[in-house]
Amino acid sequence: MMRFQSFSALFGALLLASACGQKPAAVPNTGPTTHQSSDASATEQVSLTVYNQNFGLVREVRQVHLGTGNVELSFADVSAHIQPQTVHLKSLGSDGGLTVLEQNYRYDLLTPDTLLKKYLGKTIKVYRYNEHTGVDEQKQAKVLSVEGGTVLEIDGQITSNFAGRYAFPELPENLVQKPTLVWLLASAAADQRVEVAYLSQGLDWHADYVLSIDAEDKHGDLNGWVTLKNDTGTSYKNAELKLVAGDVQRIVPGAPPMMMDSVAPMAPPAPPPQFKEEGLFEYHLYTLERPTSLLDKEQKQVSLLSASNIALQKKLIFFGQSYWLRQQIGRVFENQKVGVYLHLENKEQNHLGMPLPKGTLRVYKSDARGQTQFIGEDAIDHTPRDEKVRVKLGDAFDVVADRSQKSYRALGACVAESEWEIKLRNHKDTPESVEVNEPAGGDWEILSSSLPATKKDSQTFTFDVRLAPRSETKLTYRVRVRWC
Repeated sequence: MMRFQSFSALFGALLLASACGQKPAAVPNTGPTTHQSSDASATEQVSLTVYNQNFGLVREVRQVHLGTGNVELSFADVSAHIQPQTVHLKSLGSDGGLTVLEQNYRYDLLTPDTLLKKYLGKTIKVYRYNEHTGVDEQKQAKVLSVEGGTVLEIDGQITSNFAGRYAFPELPENLVQKPTLVWLLASAAADQRVEVAYLSQGLDWHADYVLSIDAEDKHGDLNGWVTLKNDTGTSYKNAELKLVAGDVQRIVPGAPPMMMDSVAPMAPPAPPPQFKEEGLFEYHLYTLERPTSLLDKEQKQVSLLSASNIALQKKLIFFGQSYWLRQQIGRVFENQKVGVYLHLENKEQNHLGMPLPKGTLRVYKSDARGQTQFIGEDAIDHTPRDEKVRVKLGDAFDVVADRSQKSYRALGACVAESEWEIKLRNHKDTPESVEVNEPAGGDWEILSSSLPATKKDSQTFTFDVRLAPRSETKLTYRVRVRWC
């Protein structure tokens, strides 16, 4: 069985494969190397494909002036979280125009701390304002240390945290103002149109859904939003935006664990959906049908979907535990919680039918005065069309349950019979229905029960218990289980 390689390695292999069979674009010469630079002002086109795993694919097209021969090109305004091993540069002009000889990624950024570190052991000028003379007094200072504060030698004395300003004779060559890709190129054409593609961390998106339900809890309106975040250190203006939903395998050594976002406020009513959806391998691709700008340190929301009059089913579910059936329990479980769930079908007949990316679904309902109130939220996984969505909203307030084991008999090392009584109390003025969900595990057989039992699957049986208003209903059953 073939083992999958990392996404980064696969991406690089695809890029290399695209160049197979081509003749070298240009050949290096022994002449002098000229230096050229390019920044975002030269960008003609930018495309972002963002994955909901905190990374993205950036494609950028720029017009650059190189000259001919050997050229060192500084390509600025790239992501500060770029993965250099995934970078690919190609000329979009005629064949035989450009060859990459070397590639470097420079990220030693110019800051006061890094500048002082470059001058360790060297002499700089320091200035301190003299209030009596009204002028800055200049001194020669040797930089001794910058760890935990600056230590200088001035006039033969050692001083720390000097209260003044520093002046440096020149800017070290290996410091850059912003992350920069630097290529050594062999160019056969003076002006070229180039495309640069790379993977970067710091791009992320997630889906948020707002479901507003009616007074009877039977229908609702669903709005879906895409929330994009850009923490790359650079801005992408007028970009073509694509989103990939799915669990793409990646191998990133030493990657920090992903953190969950904090709860966002309720989104405004959604305009018509703006994304076009299509299949991509075993994932789904959503393309925004207009260009958009994603600025650095920006969070942007774009409408994903809007559906009205969706049929809903509210369920109260009371869960048991399989290990309870395998041992003698000498106490009563009182006032156990009954979970509240909403079920909906992602089908065209239910006014949906679009693959739903994973995200958070928040549910709202109007109170007696018509004011919208928040009633719960849950995470949903990637949900294909024609599948069901189940969200837990919380625990019922007015419906509670007691559970007690009435008898227990061991029939062997891994076989037991037990009898159970479950009391369900409904304190509402309206009737309710509770699904009692009992996981058994192993081999099991219902010997007797006060209500019909339904086999949900090989591990679980359920009971449908109807509760009259302000009443208590007892459910009893005897079960035999074998677990080894």
